[in-house]
Amino acid sequence: LSFQVLLKSDAPTGDVLLDETLRHMKATESAETVQTWIELLTGETWNPFKLQYQLRNVRERIAKALVEKGILTTEKQNFLLFDMTTHPVSNATEKQRLVKKLQESMLERWVNNPHRMDRRTLALLVLAHSSDVLENVFASLADDKYDVAMNRTKDLLDMDPEVEAAKARGAEMIWAVLAAFNK
Repeated sequence: LSFQVLLKSDAPTGDVLLDETLRHMKATESAETVQTWIELLTGETWNPFKLQYQLRNVRERIAKALVEKGILTTEKQNFLLFDMTTHPVSNATEKQRLVKKLQESMLERWVNNPHRMDRRTLALLVLAHSSDVLENVFASLADDKYDVAMNRTKDLLDMDPEVEAAKARGAEMIWAVLAAFNK
């Protein structure tokens, strides 16, 4: 299972990282898989023939953008022999809004069909799962609601990404990302 990424448009998005990503995708000679692009864009590849397509300092740049938007803050923490820059959440309201959105999507607003789900919510769910923070999202729920949310999430994430991508109109990339993270 390997989904290839085909560039439909290289029109600027207005986001520096996304526009840089589009330029890299346009510059590749052959279509790459979602898995390869994830490795390249996160800096996780050591393929010397692909290094020119890597985004530099991605985590730091994303953190800086979130600091500029007031979502995170920057702090120095001392770890015995060295100082380390961290980016704790400064806007708990925004974090709580996202947590509530995911909780509601799996409970009160459950549609029992991933193709009827809001695509941004589905993408957020896949990314939270892939980042191992999904349990934290549901941790504040009562036990019975926690079980329902986790079971629905498990059922959703256990679906065959290739089958679901074939049915998805406009959400193919979300399923391809899930397939790449499930490897």
